[in-house]
Amino acid sequence: MNHPDHLLPPDPMVLLIRDGKYAQFNQARADGQTINLKGADLGAANLRRFQIEGLDLSDCNLRQADLRGLDLRTCGLEGACLTGARIEGTYFPRELGPEEIRLSQTIGTRMRYGA
Repeated sequence: MNHPDHLLPPDPMVLLIRDGKYAQFNQARADGQTINLKGADLGAANLRRFQIEGLDLSDCNLRQADLRGLDLRTCGLEGACLTGARIEGTYFPRELGPEEIRLSQTIGTRMRYGA
């Protein structure tokens, strides 16, 4: 039976992020565990200690998330929303212009590459 994605339980790695268990997340990543964060609800999560470089964060809810100082240049962020997120010192992919990032952070638009 097919289930809509919003009815499926979150990926266990998403739960580690929500619970702030960065050491376990980072170790699982180092061990080669598959990590699927696409479309994840990471609202209000503090991601500063998580090794998320190179992961696909497309369509993620990053509202009120703490992204300060992260290097997201290798992350997929198409469709992600940054409303109210802390982004001081954060590197974003070149494909996302500053206006696109500002609109997402201030009014909640979903980010689009090349917009």
